[in-house]
Amino acid sequence: MIRLFKHYFSRSLLTLMAAEGLHLFWSVYLGRTLRLALFDQGPVPPLLDTVPSAVVFALVMLIIMVAMGLYERNFWNGRSDMLLRVGVSFLFGFFVPTLVYYLIPELYLGRGEMSLAFVIAFFGVLLLRFAFVHVTDHSLLKPRLLVLGVGQQAARLQSLQDQGTTGEGFEIVGYPRLHDDEVQCVPEARMLNMAGSLSELVDAQRVTGIVVAMDDRRKGFPADEVLECKINGVRVSNFLSFYERQTGKIQLDALRPSNMIFSSGFRQAHRKQLAKRLFDIVTSLLLLGLTWPLMLGATLAIWLESGCRGPILYRQTRVGRGERLFDVIKFRSMRTDAERDGVARWAQAGDSRITRVGAVLRETRIDELPQLLNVLRGDMSFVGPRPERPQFVEQLRQTIPFYSMRHLVNPGITGWAQICYPYGASDQDAYEKLQYDLYYIKNYSFFLDVLVLLQTAHTILWGQGAR
Repeated sequence: MIRLFKHYFSRSLLTLMAAEGLHLFWSVYLGRTLRLALFDQGPVPPLLDTVPSAVVFALVMLIIMVAMGLYERNFWNGRSDMLLRVGVSFLFGFFVPTLVYYLIPELYLGRGEMSLAFVIAFFGVLLLRFAFVHVTDHSLLKPRLLVLGVGQQAARLQSLQDQGTTGEGFEIVGYPRLHDDEVQCVPEARMLNMAGSLSELVDAQRVTGIVVAMDDRRKGFPADEVLECKINGVRVSNFLSFYERQTGKIQLDALRPSNMIFSSGFRQAHRKQLAKRLFDIVTSLLLLGLTWPLMLGATLAIWLESGCRGPILYRQTRVGRGERLFDVIKFRSMRTDAERDGVARWAQAGDSRITRVGAVLRETRIDELPQLLNVLRGDMSFVGPRPERPQFVEQLRQTIPFYSMRHLVNPGITGWAQICYPYGASDQDAYEKLQYDLYYIKNYSFFLDVLVLLQTAHTILWGQGAR
């Protein structure tokens, strides 16, 4: 994994992005060359004449593919899902570059050139993707890890390897037992015999990295031997940092206050907050100008379904930054008597309180559009933890450690947890989503906000998290 702008990316996926970007660029030149050779019998066009159009095409397609989650392994499951996302990307890509070329006539490509470029680009991307899946699944290319520890943390790493859906694959060669007091949670078959030194075991197993995943390091941690391995070129990581790199979340069970105090993240500088606020204001005004027809249609649909009576908008008290209460504004998607007994409830899958129009609004996220007004007022940001109701916050604060940390930043319309995890409707879901929220707070950057906004598109298209 490599860290860019405080966010972790798979090296293999970045390599794939670079290869696909080059292929997309050359697709335009090849499309123009084939068009001239097959139909006009003309000479080969100069490369420099094609560069501006090719660069725009490659950049637009890469942005669309990022929005479809094609460079985040956590977001696509298997080859069929990947192929579907590639197809949707090129479906959008057929219209967006055409619009750009129309707005900037100097970049215009003829229909024949454009069609040939799309065919070449599409099949080339598919070939690169199949090659990528084949190569990255090969065990010889995966880092070989030795895990120090046999307890719960070590078992979580074994589970990550078995799932095979993390940001970058790895292979655990085994677990040497360092002391007899640690409760064993990993399979006995994966245990390694420590006949000699740790360095000798590393050499014998061709280990490239060590992950320290001991539940209690105070008992028998071989500091000198681990240091020797590090000096000899073996990468050494602790459980928390390795888990964060691989999953994009912070493991709560292993988190201690000292980890947050002495880590490089969890800093909300004033200039960052100012830049984020300016971005929120400009973007919310822009989106209000673009989405007002959708909002007008939603208003009419709700009004007609309710028999031309009843409220259109729905206000609900939520907890914001600094645990300040505010009223979130949404299009009403439930019956007006949804909580007539006064008891707050999570929305469930197939919730009978949701109206027919409300189900569509939730599925397409149109019900969230009035929250642009909350963003303008400063109650919310575009990106941040999901704001929860005071009743749920009080309950979750008692059962989930570090839950109040999510109130150190403004809540968001969308967020890292919302695109990485399905809709939360239980204490356990809230626990899982908090791990993603803490990752966002720790590694916040403007780049991460833009990435989340782009990838919200695939969350909407795939219907993830809508209830």
